[in-house]
Order: sequence, then structure tokens, then C-alpha cells
Amino acid sequence: MRILKVIILFIVFQVSAQQGGMWIPSLLEGMNESEMQSLGSKLTAKDIYDVNNSSLKDAIGHFNGGCTSEVISPKGLLLTNHHCGFSQIQSHSSLENDYLKDGFWAMNFEEEIPNEGLYVEFIVRIEDVTDAMLKDVSEEMSPREKQSQIDKNRNAVEKNIVKEEWQGFKIRPFYKGNQYYLFVTERFEDVRLVGAPPSSIGKFGSDTDNWVWPRHTGDFSIFRIYADKNNRPAKYSKDNVPYTPKHFLPVSLDGVEEGDFTMVFGFPGRTNEYLPAVAVEQITQKVNPSNIAIREAALKVIDANMKADDEIRIQYASKQARIANAWKKWIGENQGIEKSGAVDIKRQFEKEFVKALKDQGKEAAYGDILPEFEKFYKEFESINVKRNNFVEVFLRSNELMQMMFRLVQMENTASRGDEAFERARASMVNRLKGIHKNYNSAVDKGVFEAVIPLYTSNFDASIYNKTAFVNLDSALKLLEGDSKTVLQKLNNDVAYQYAKPLVLEFYTNLEPEFQRINTKINALQTKYMKALMEVLPQERYFPDANSTLRVTYGKVNGYAPRDAIYYNPVTYLDGVIEKYVPGDYEFDVPQRLRDLYATKDYGQYADKNGKLPICFLGTNHTTGGNSGSPAIDAEGNLVGLNFDRVWEGTMSDIYYDPEICRNIMVDLRYVLFIIDKYAGAKHLIDEMKLVHPKK
Repeated sequence: MRILKVIILFIVFQVSAQQGGMWIPSLLEGMNESEMQSLGSKLTAKDIYDVNNSSLKDAIGHFNGGCTSEVISPKGLLLTNHHCGFSQIQSHSSLENDYLKDGFWAMNFEEEIPNEGLYVEFIVRIEDVTDAMLKDVSEEMSPREKQSQIDKNRNAVEKNIVKEEWQGFKIRPFYKGNQYYLFVTERFEDVRLVGAPPSSIGKFGSDTDNWVWPRHTGDFSIFRIYADKNNRPAKYSKDNVPYTPKHFLPVSLDGVEEGDFTMVFGFPGRTNEYLPAVAVEQITQKVNPSNIAIREAALKVIDANMKADDEIRIQYASKQARIANAWKKWIGENQGIEKSGAVDIKRQFEKEFVKALKDQGKEAAYGDILPEFEKFYKEFESINVKRNNFVEVFLRSNELMQMMFRLVQMENTASRGDEAFERARASMVNRLKGIHKNYNSAVDKGVFEAVIPLYTSNFDASIYNKTAFVNLDSALKLLEGDSKTVLQKLNNDVAYQYAKPLVLEFYTNLEPEFQRINTKINALQTKYMKALMEVLPQERYFPDANSTLRVTYGKVNGYAPRDAIYYNPVTYLDGVIEKYVPGDYEFDVPQRLRDLYATKDYGQYADKNGKLPICFLGTNHTTGGNSGSPAIDAEGNLVGLNFDRVWEGTMSDIYYDPEICRNIMVDLRYVLFIIDKYAGAKHLIDEMKLVHPKK
């Protein structure tokens, strides 16, 4: 570990206006601070992260473990994306109160709606615990022995964590397990829905515009954090009060211009920037195409049914968005990898690595890495593709098969005794209730008929006419009785008879073989990361995303996706009206918004030219999990809300290219305009601190 620390100290002193990277906020002093300031930032590292004083990090919350959010008022008002709060908005919607279609605005505290299970988590402090986590871990150990020692060390570290009783913690690996950091956290579990625009604003452009530019989507929703009387985390209670944050973000009314500094602060989910070329080839040429085909087949069925029936539209809105999101992302990822020549660039980099090994006499230590990658990935290909396809069919696309998968798991617990079975059955009952809350058997049958042939030639859609599990009452009745009775009834169900052999094949053959090879690949990736940083220390290394708090900085910039085409970095309300198609589920525009446009009634939210900005582009390096992240200006004010990337730039999870990788953000002036002028919820504006940093 001494080598890694020396390398980090070395690269800290390389200063230039570079972009890309997801940086740990507690380690910004030095290289990152200088880079940010060379891009126009006026912030210090301590302005961004400080343990002893309030700082920007105190306003950034992990929203329900999957998105980012930020506090924007001294009363705990919380901003995130519309698609991040979508399931909460959907859960409160009905045909009578269709908040998806009409929007929702609480006009006082009493109207704000609680959300069971929703939480927001803040980072209190970050500590390097590498030495303690890797104590007595050696290169001679097998992967299993290393993990056993790390687990032992983790127990020791956890026993010595200093924190308040209401605080939590996480320990996460970085640089492929070459470093470890401790995150002390505070989780608030009383989070209430305050406001959401209609989907015609919050999801404007829907699938057609998803992952593409120009964009005109007001992708935001508003919540509020509540705490107990001591301002500490608490379960929902009528006695709770709005949370008083350590810091909240002022909102800039001056917006952005091309070339302005932007910082995106949030919880990026997962990236793999240091994969070898052979891995990127396998992902883009084998895994992605087969997964794309499965999701495309499912979407054709779901989309047709949603267009034909309003009830199905509400039921399937969240599921359709989830399926479509990755489908389109993978398509763009493949296009970006090809356009940028990422595989060839990685192969050239690998040649430089091999040369450096030879020059430094380190071939004995690291010379086997690249040949081993080639061997492992060749062995991995068929099993990797089939396992991915199984997950797509049984856990992502078709809900009857998802039920069957979980039921096989339930049956397997019976061998561990009645108590284990009862716990599994109770969990299964809750899962069935959750699925059937938004379930249509005819739609699901159509999906089954479309996707199953892409996984196996053995399929029989008639199971939908005979199984108990397309109806909640009959499904729950089948699960009544002791374990022996339940399992007997279960094994007589036609859908279970069909799916069980396929699920058992997954557990018996697919998954063990996948894990066997993947364990070898992961161990080799850890070794490769260490070797890169040791042998090529002049390169710029940032840790892959792992759902921990990160900073990424860049500028507002347009880009040229194709020859003779340049995309400007800002869109306006004019573009919404240009795209308007009356009655279209993607491009309809509410009458109220059209009226405001007609009269140009933009209030204080128009730009200096009298136009209303909607979205803007930046060179910030983002990924899933950064949805809802604040875009912060050079002075630390909120100017935008991150929600997407351009299509070609989705490859940034594997390879970041500053020429074509762009993140997409909602301009906060549009957010304020919708709250104030469209919804008439000016009381929310009055809570915020509006500023004019450029004046």
C-alpha cells in the first residue's frame, strides 16, 4: 500500500485544466482544487468538504440509495429528478388523482405526503481506513484467503468507529480494492412529497428524447425532510418538524453561458474505466446486443398497451421507464465506443503498459496480466452472455417469471427448517402484493411471448391460462398451509413446472460458472489497477464509481456529434413548443404552459435575451446515481439539476472522451418558473435563497 500512497502524492502535483473523473470530496486539495480553479471555480477544497464547518457536502443527499438530491432551503426542502421520485408520485396516483398526468403541489406543510420506505442519507465524514482493512493481506494469498482476512479486518475497524448513536457507516473499496474508505452517515426516513410537475413537463420527450440532445425536459420533483424535535433522523411521526440542514444551496438566477464552470456533486453508481480492451469488446459486441434485443421486444408490447389504455399507462409507467432507460443507454454506449475508437485506444495504452513493464524490469511481476485477461474473457464470453440474458428475462422484463424465480428461492429455504420457510413465505407474500399492485396479466403474457424465445426454444404461453399466479387472491391462497402442503401445491402449478427447471439450471450451472470465472477476472483487475498506478504513475487515475459521494467538474460546452453538426449547449421553451404534438403521450404540452409561452410571462426567470432556458450541457463525468445531482456554479450556487447524458456519451461508464461525453442538466430557472408561474406554488420559492452571482 506504500506504493499506492506515493503514486497519489505524485499525481497531485500535475496541474492542468483537465476534465473527467469522479473524485473523492475529502481528497480535493492539491491537483483537483487547482484544476477546478483553472476551469473557473472560485471554491476551495474546504468550501466543498469540511468536517468541522458546514460545507457543500452537507447539502447533498443520497436519495433512496439510487439517486442524488440536494437541500435548497433552511426548512429541509429537497430537490431531485422527476424520474427519481417517479415511483413515489406513481404510488400516490389514481384515476381520480392522477399526479402523473396532472402533477402535484402541496400548498402547505399539512398537504405534504409521507412516503413509506423512502430515505435520504447524508455523509458526515470520510476516513481512509486502507491500512487497517489490508492489514496482513499479501499478494501470495488466494482471492478467498484475501477476502477472509479483509472481512476479519473489517470487523475490527467497525468496532472502533467513533460516531453518534443515530449515525450509520459504510466501508467501501476503491481502486479495485487497493484502497478503502469509511463513510459515517445520517439517514432521514421521514421524507414527504411536496411537488411534482405533470409528466408532460417532468418526462417531456419520454423515450424519443431519452439520452439525446437537444432536450426540453423539466425533470424535477420536490420533497421535504422531516426530523424529530432535536433535528435528528426519525421515523415518520406527526410530531416531526421540517429538518434544519447544516447547509443548503442558494439558487442562482443568472444561469449559465458556454464556457462557465460547473461542478456536479452526487452519488454515481457504477463505472468501469480501467477495463482491458478485450472486456470492452465483449460488452459492446456480445453482451449489449443480446440484452438490447430482449428489452426491445418487451418494450414493443408494453408501449402498445400503454398507448391503448390509461389504467395500464399508470400501472406500467415506472416499469416501462426502467426497461427503456437501459435499453437506449446500451445502444448509445455501443455507438460512442465505436465513434471514439475506445477499444483501439485501450489497446495502444496496453502496449505502453507492456513497454513500461519491460523498461522497468517488472515483467515477472505483472507481465502475465494482459495474456490472462485474454484467456479469461474468451472462457467467459458464452456464460456471460447467457447469464445476462437470464437476468433480463427472469428479473427485468417478465413479471410471471420473476415470481417463479423468487418462488424457487422460497422452496429452497424449506430444507433449512420451518422458521426459515415462514420468513421466506412472508417475504414472498409481500413481493406478490407489490407486483400485483401494478400488474396486468395480458400485458405480461405478451411480454413473455416476445422475450422467452430470445432465451430458450422451450416456451409455452398457455401457462398464463392455468397458473394461480396471474391473480393475487389465487396466488396467496396457494401459499396457505404448512411447508409440505404449500410446496406440493406449488409444484403442481403449470407456470412453476415450466420455470423451475430453467431457474435450477441457472443456480446449478450458469451462476456457479459465472462466479468462478468472474472471481478470477476481478482478482486480476485488482492486480492490473495496482500495476498501472505503479508502472505508469504519470497517468491521471480516479476511482471507479461505487455509489459513494463524488465530485466531477467541467464546463458548459456544446459538442459535434457528426460531421458539420454542432449542438449549442442551451435549449429554450421555444423548443418545447416546436416539439408540441397535441395529445401525444411524449410531446403534448399543457395548456397552462402554452399560455405562459404565448404571453412570454417568464417573470424573473428569463435570460438576458428574454428567453426561458430549459436545459444545458456540461462536460461533467456522470453516470447512473448522478440523477438529481446539483450542478453548482463557480461560487457554490445551484444552477442546474443533472438528469441525463447525451446518447454517444453514455460510453463514459467505460471510457470518458471530453470531445463527445456530455451530461444534461435542467436549468434551475426553468424549475423555479414551473414552481412559481405554472403551479402557483410561490411559497416554495419564498423558502429559497435566490442570488445573482454574476451581478
